Amino acid sequence: MNQFETLIVEKKEDILYVYLNRPEVHNAINELMISELTSVYAEASKDELLRLVVLKGKGKSFCAGADLNYMSHIAHHSKDENYKDGQRLAKMFKTVYKCHVPTMAIVHGSAFGGANGLFAACDVVLADENTTFAFSEVKIGIGPATIMPFIIRRIGEYHARDLMLTGRKFKGKEAEKTGLINKAVPTGLLIETVKKYINEFITAAPKATRATKQLIQYLMYDGPELTELIDYTAGIIANLRADDEGQEGMAAFLEKRKPAWIKKTQRPIEFE
Repeated sequence: MNQFETLIVEKKEDILYVYLNRPEVHNAINELMISELTSVYAEASKDELLRLVVLKGKGKSFCAGADLNYMSHIAHHSKDENYKDGQRLAKMFKTVYKCHVPTMAIVHGSAFGGANGLFAACDVVLADENTTFAFSEVKIGIGPATIMPFIIRRIGEYHARDLMLTGRKFKGKEAEKTGLINKAVPTGLLIETVKKYINEFITAAPKATRATKQLIQYLMYDGPELTELIDYTAGIIANLRADDEGQEGMAAFLEKRKPAWIKKTQRPIEFE
């Protein structure tokens, strides 16, 4: 495999291990990581000898979502530039989702924003039960647009309404209950569980496994609908980022202050 700046990619026999390798920023996603992940999964699809691609984050977290410098740049992009950026991001998720090889993600620490789209595009997701998840986009005035086609496929409409409209944090057991991940595992058992899953993958017939994966995609979600969704969601994220609320929310996040709408709406919560 090629050398990468944001990833460590290791091929061991017929398994490809892909590590998000920006631990100093909790593996936050930037432009280069988007490009490199897209390239890795595209190349993996072409490798007929591969049996499995395993994705994991180095350091304390799987992925903290978008990188601050990346956000700072896109906050000042034009609507057209944000549309193109949204397409690149959506293409990355689609490339992972459409990979011909079975894919697995191992999640720990935290998984915010776009991190959820990255692992949700994988076939199987195992997570430490203490992992903290959040669709935090609405807290900074934008929305989880480009990841939504892949999240909805996993958790359905009403779990998405709960988690995406509130942006609240939740842990591994709830993520498993909603279907966002396949299994939440106690910390001490995560590696053992991963090894068991890997063994199941590599003891299944390679051609049959690939054919089964492609058949699932064809019967359930393939065709022009996904392409149309990518264009549609790229447009939504561009509009939200360019809007006054998105600009204020991203600026507040980068400046480590509360956005203006929180000041306007602070009040006691009344509930019976």
